[in-house]
Amino acid sequence: MNIFVNLFVKNITNGMRIIVSLASLLTVFNAFAMPAHDPVPGGIAIVALAGADSAIFSSRPVMTLETESGTFAVIGIPLSAKPGEQQLKTSNGAIAFKVLPKEYAVQRLTIQNKRKVNPYQNDMERITRERREMDQAFNNFNPIIPDTVFDAPVDGIMSSSFGLRRILNDQPRNPHSGMDIAAIEGTPILAPARGHVSATGDYFFNGNTVMIDHGQGLITMYCHLSSINVSVGDEIQRGALIGEVGQTGRVTGAHLHWGVSLNNARVNPALFLKSDALEAKPSEAKD
Repeated sequence: MNIFVNLFVKNITNGMRIIVSLASLLTVFNAFAMPAHDPVPGGIAIVALAGADSAIFSSRPVMTLETESGTFAVIGIPLSAKPGEQQLKTSNGAIAFKVLPKEYAVQRLTIQNKRKVNPYQNDMERITRERREMDQAFNNFNPIIPDTVFDAPVDGIMSSSFGLRRILNDQPRNPHSGMDIAAIEGTPILAPARGHVSATGDYFFNGNTVMIDHGQGLITMYCHLSSINVSVGDEIQRGALIGEVGQTGRVTGAHLHWGVSLNNARVNPALFLKSDALEAKPSEAKD
């Protein structure tokens, strides 16, 4: 796991500093199946709560997991976050943690359907409506304790990594907020962990899409599907069939765009995966 030897948190109220060793962090994370600690923009910070039982970051509740070693906050850090000290508000006072700098590579793509890069005016009403629907799902905070170690949702090759700074048809766009997994059209997509289906739809950019709420602000999204095999409200278990790989929406080939959101911050899905879950290999199948 990507854990720093001297992770520290500082209690703003009383000035107390807690030093957590690499060995103790590995013991806690392995025993309680936490995602990897990687406190960078688009990453996850795991912070000891020092007696607190709830926490808020950027006005949003964050996941808290109780372990034999105490209670930890599992914080999604937005790609837009600036490196430096951040504050976590807790039921026991404020805690500071550091966001470390990270540079993501630039990716240039050519999209043949220019309308998917520069939508027509009459497309904007649909796009706005779809964003509102997805935002509602991303903002939900279900108190159920989630599974936080995921299986890969599809058997394929990671073809485009999280965080790439996108330039589409020579026009800068938002960073890539998910992981692309290249696979043959029709390849089954399976739920990486238990949850319930919070949204489905045929969206302008994302194509056929499924969103799953796993609990405590942990939401996963699956885009560009050729078919959807679940409905809103379905309770699903790890390994359940969600749909099939396709190339709907804004794409350059068949693949799954897999997004993970934590406290409404898009974070790197790889932080939730078993280390050998996917092979990384360059591919032209990207969105």
